[in-house]
Amino acid sequence: MELDSFLDALQWPAMMATLIAAWLVGSQTKRERSWGFYWFIVSNLLWAMWGWHAQAYALIILQAGLFAVNLRGRKKNQPASSQA
Repeated sequence: MELDSFLDALQWPAMMATLIAAWLVGSQTKRERSWGFYWFIVSNLLWAMWGWHAQAYALIILQAGLFAVNLRGRKKNQPASSQA
């Protein structure tokens, strides 16, 4: 597969990762929520890669901001004793 075709298609796994993440973050269990934040981070990276290819620079900046929010969410999902 040619690199341009691969990068064009990258939006589909990025979209799927985002949907999986949203599903998991909505869970009532900490473990599943935690996995949801990791999936969101993966989706942030995939969307940023696609955004670079598509020259969608606002999308890249958005993904950088969401990446920070997801790191915060992952940390806040930890038990209080391990947040020190």
